[in-house]
Amino acid sequence: MSRITPFTSPLLLGFDTMEKTLERIAKGNDGYPPYNIERIRGDASSDAPERLRITLAVAGFSEEDLDVTTEENQLVIRGRQVDTGERDYLHRGIAARQFQRTFVLADGMKVLGAELRNGLLSVDLVRPEPVRMVKKINISVPE
Repeated sequence: MSRITPFTSPLLLGFDTMEKTLERIAKGNDGYPPYNIERIRGDASSDAPERLRITLAVAGFSEEDLDVTTEENQLVIRGRQVDTGERDYLHRGIAARQFQRTFVLADGMKVLGAELRNGLLSVDLVRPEPVRMVKKINISVPE
């Protein structure tokens, strides 16, 4: 049985890599850590652009345990805690596992920065205003 996807349309040329990326991300995310994505309105008086903020709940992780990178058009956030074994837990309900959370970024998206405060990691993104470009293609006619 063949699977029909929206990317098989003859009008969508060159989107096959996006389909593969979406499949990989759907398989890789298990829901940990939980996150929010919010839109922060731009401020006309200070000329600040509209931003997106991704906030992950990373309680127990320190700055050294977290890694935020961009790889091609993906924002990758990794967390890795080292268990020292010095503590003797009677109950351990706070997860201390490693994770990798991936977000696909649209073309032109830029990471402004990341901040860790009160167990929440916030990553700010901005999308520059796209430049509309029309390019005339000359048609050649052999004689």
